[in-house]
Amino acid sequence: MRFTNQPKIIMKRTLLLFVVIVLSLSSCYAQTKKSAAQIVTGADQTELYLPYLKGKRIGMVVNQTSIIGKTPSVDSLHNLGVNIVKVFGPEHGFRGNASAGVHVDDEVDAKTGIKVLSLYGKTSKPSKESLSDIDLMIFDIQDVGARFYTYTITLHRVMEACAENNVELLILDRPNPNGYLIDGPILDPKFKSGIGIHPVPIAHGMTVGEYAKMINGQGWLANQVKCKIKIIQVKNYKHDMAYELPVFPSPNLNSQQSILLYPSVCWFEGTIISQGRGTYFPFTVLGNPDLKGKYDFSFTPKSIKGMSETPLFMDTECFGLDLRKYDTSLLRKKKQINIQWMIEFYKAYPHKEKFFDAKQSKEIGNIDRLAGTDLFKQQIVEGKSEAEIRKSWEPGLSQYKKMRKQYLLYN
Repeated sequence: MRFTNQPKIIMKRTLLLFVVIVLSLSSCYAQTKKSAAQIVTGADQTELYLPYLKGKRIGMVVNQTSIIGKTPSVDSLHNLGVNIVKVFGPEHGFRGNASAGVHVDDEVDAKTGIKVLSLYGKTSKPSKESLSDIDLMIFDIQDVGARFYTYTITLHRVMEACAENNVELLILDRPNPNGYLIDGPILDPKFKSGIGIHPVPIAHGMTVGEYAKMINGQGWLANQVKCKIKIIQVKNYKHDMAYELPVFPSPNLNSQQSILLYPSVCWFEGTIISQGRGTYFPFTVLGNPDLKGKYDFSFTPKSIKGMSETPLFMDTECFGLDLRKYDTSLLRKKKQINIQWMIEFYKAYPHKEKFFDAKQSKEIGNIDRLAGTDLFKQQIVEGKSEAEIRKSWEPGLSQYKKMRKQYLLYN
C-alpha cells in the first residue's frame, strides 16, 4: 500500500517543476521586454556630452533620424545654446526629404539659420575649408545594418576628413535594428562603389559606434590615418534586441517591415524585379510585369515626389510577392538573409537573359556591386542551391565575425 501514492507524488512534482520553468521563462521574457523598452540612445543621454560641447564650435553630421526625445538634435542643441556653426547632410538631405540617389545642394536651414553643406552633391567628404572653423564634429545618424546603405560610407569619409584636419569626432550611438544579423558575401575590393567600400558582409551586425572603431582599427582610412573618436554608447542595449525605429531613416524605408526586410530585398535592385519603389510600401513587395499568371498579387508603381519620381515599371502592373505580412521573426530565428526569394524569381522569370538587366541607376542597379562579388550572379544563373551559395561565403564570413568581436561595445 505504501507505493500506491508514488505516481501521484511524481505527477505533482513534475507539474510543479513545469510551473516553475514556465514562470522562469515568463520572467526572462518580461525582463527582455523591459530591457528593450529601456533602451536609451546616445543622443538622449545629454548629461554625458553637453559639458563636452561647452565653449566649442560644433559641426554636426545629421539627418531626420537625429533626435533628442522627439525633437531634431540640431534644434534641441541650438536651443540649449550649443554653438553649432555648420551642419553636414548625407543622402536624402539634412531634413530627410530628398529621394534616393538624388544629389542634394548646400543651403541655409530655414528653421535655425545654420549653414547646411551637402555630402551627397558636389562633394561626399568635408573639405579642409569646411572644417577650419570646427573644434568638434558630431555624428548622429540612424543606420539599418546593411552594407549597401550609404550612411556607413558617409561615416568613413567624415572620419577621414576629421583625421586629416585634426578634428575630433563625437558619435552619438544608436541601436542597429538588424543587429542580430551577420550574413552575406564579403565585399571584394574590386567591387567598391558608392554602395559599398568596406570588406564586410551584406549585414554587418554593428552599431555606428562599433563600425567607427572597426574603420579605425582595421586601417581602412586613407594612408591608414586614425580618427580621434569619442562614443556615447546606447544604454541597456544588446545586438539581439528588437528595436523599432522612432523615425524612419529614408523615404523608401518607411516602415519597420521594410527595415527588417531590407538586407534580403535590396539586392533585387540589381535585377529586373521591382522592389516596390513608386508605391507607398517599398521594400515590402517584389514583382515584374512579365510574371502575370505566375503570381496572383500585383502592384503598380507610380511617380511619387520625394520617394521615387521615375520608378522601374512606372504605371505598369507588376506581379509577384506581397511581403508586408511576412513573419520577420523567421529571419531572426535563422539569423540569415533570405536568398530563396532571389532563386525563386530567377526560376519564375521567363526571359533569363534580362533578369540582371536592372534598368535602374548605374550605381544602384548593379548586382555585382550590391552583392559585393560577381560570383553570386553566376551562382543564380547556374541554379546553385542555397547551401552551395552559402558555402561560397566561407571562410570570409567566419573570419569577419571573428574580427568584428574586438570592436563590439554591446556584448
